[in-house]
Amino acid sequence: MPHQIPTSVAAVDLGSNSFHMIICSLHNGKLQTIDRLKEMVRLAAGLDQHKNLDQITQERALACLERFGHRIRDFAPNSVAIVGTNTLRIARNSQQFINKAEKALGHPIHIISGIEEARLIYQGVAHSLGSNANNRFVMDIGGSSTEYIIGRDDIAHTKESLNMGCVTVSQNFFKNGELTKKAFRKAMLFAEQHLEPFQNTFNSKNWEEAIGASGSLKAISNVLQTMGWSNNGITNEGLEQLVAHLLKLNRIDEISFPALSIERRPVFIGAVAIIYATFKTLNIQQMTVSDGALREGLVQDLLGRIYDDDVRSQTSQTIAARYHTDTSHSGQLKETLRYIVQQLDNHPCFNDNPASLQFLEWAAELHEIGFEIAHSQYHKHSAYIIENGDLAGFSKQDQLLLSKLVRSHRKKLNLSRFEDLPFPWRQHAPIMAIVFRLAALLHRNRNSKRPDFSVTINRQDIKIDFPENWLEQAPLTHADLKQEMYYLKEARFNLIFDQC
Repeated sequence: MPHQIPTSVAAVDLGSNSFHMIICSLHNGKLQTIDRLKEMVRLAAGLDQHKNLDQITQERALACLERFGHRIRDFAPNSVAIVGTNTLRIARNSQQFINKAEKALGHPIHIISGIEEARLIYQGVAHSLGSNANNRFVMDIGGSSTEYIIGRDDIAHTKESLNMGCVTVSQNFFKNGELTKKAFRKAMLFAEQHLEPFQNTFNSKNWEEAIGASGSLKAISNVLQTMGWSNNGITNEGLEQLVAHLLKLNRIDEISFPALSIERRPVFIGAVAIIYATFKTLNIQQMTVSDGALREGLVQDLLGRIYDDDVRSQTSQTIAARYHTDTSHSGQLKETLRYIVQQLDNHPCFNDNPASLQFLEWAAELHEIGFEIAHSQYHKHSAYIIENGDLAGFSKQDQLLLSKLVRSHRKKLNLSRFEDLPFPWRQHAPIMAIVFRLAALLHRNRNSKRPDFSVTINRQDIKIDFPENWLEQAPLTHADLKQEMYYLKEARFNLIFDQC
């Protein structure tokens, strides 16, 4: 458990349509929402034909984040979770924007995959609705992606994220604000084509209740109910009446309902096309709308990390078991990693960033999953799976760091491999990799017992002192250490080892 439990926590969702922030007080493990902030930024609308975020959209988004930052800048590092979704996943210049956004917020931003986004959305919905023995179908229409999930209680067991959202569909099919029947049919067909491969998976016969979880679906539900077209959330009959009404109009700016805000009007038609296509494709009759969504799921994940119940640790163990790794060997590695890090607790890599040891332990659990593909170059296969897999709880940056540690635990140590990591991992990862390499080297013989050695790191010098006569009794390890001296020298580090 961390040294200090924060009294307040915050979660920020940098969505493709809106930016959301939720702030909660934390007392005895119980959360109470004390503030919510939301601004419609329409990040997805700022992507040009080359998938670069334009300057005007960046400035609009950064102005919003400056306002958010005033609220959370003084929060403890372990009390804030900030994620970016589909637009920041696909924008070619997203890192340039993220660097400025992190300065505005005072905290790091993590980009999450569509599948991780779906998991968090479901977690937020499940927490807001409570336990339920039935299978739930959850849908969230974002600015440039739509998530579909089926789960039971608080576990999402089927997840998909499709590249269509209220901003992108509105922009691509209703150009210049024109609203025609032909354009709506094309938008519908587009959504149906995206959903078609998953039609059987998410069909209504596979679940008992449907729940919507986004501002777009809330807006549609509110419009249907205030217009008298539905008295219970979103219904098939209500959607038919809504679509019939919309198709009598000629332009998007003619859309007007008492329950629809002016700022949501430009993207409303895209959301309607997606939900209408979804109802038809999956044979949905009725859907209620939840207050819980991605940011509430983020808060729950954050709470788990604060109280040492990190979903990433569960994921690491699950994947290790799926790939039939040697748990006894990884256990030895983790024990030795803890032994080394304890001696290096004053080094900035570990003193300034306690999560470093956690990542090393995950690397120990996962470094051999590539054996299931091929024994030759297994570390490369392991790294590829880690970087590109859907790992619940891990952001894309988390997976990138973990993959590079695993990729670097043997053979040559290429420092350029760490250059694309975000701060502070870019500085810390080389030392973390060296610590991992040493632990792996000392346990190459899986039956070997760790000696009581001492280790120090001073700038580029890594010094290990072994018990007297130990190296003579371990000639293979001695030879491996000599080879490691050569590898580290090529990476501009000096490995010095001797006997006490």
